[in-house]
Amino acid sequence: MISYNAFWDTLRNRKMSTYMLIEKYNISPNTLTRMRNNEYLSLRTIDDLCKILNCKIQDIAEYIPDTKEDQ
Repeated sequence: MISYNAFWDTLRNRKMSTYMLIEKYNISPNTLTRMRNNEYLSLRTIDDLCKILNCKIQDIAEYIPDTKEDQ
């Protein structure tokens, strides 16, 4: 699973709001909703967010392995 919890911390640390992302940088509100729900984002979107926030990919997303073992 991909978690975007780091994104929200990075956003706060950069003193940027979701409103600014939507209005100034044209990030879709649907994108932010998908991030809140830890749903799929394209690498293009992640790349755009890294450029906007001047950060590394790990400041936005983290892979969390599934704890269930394959049967």
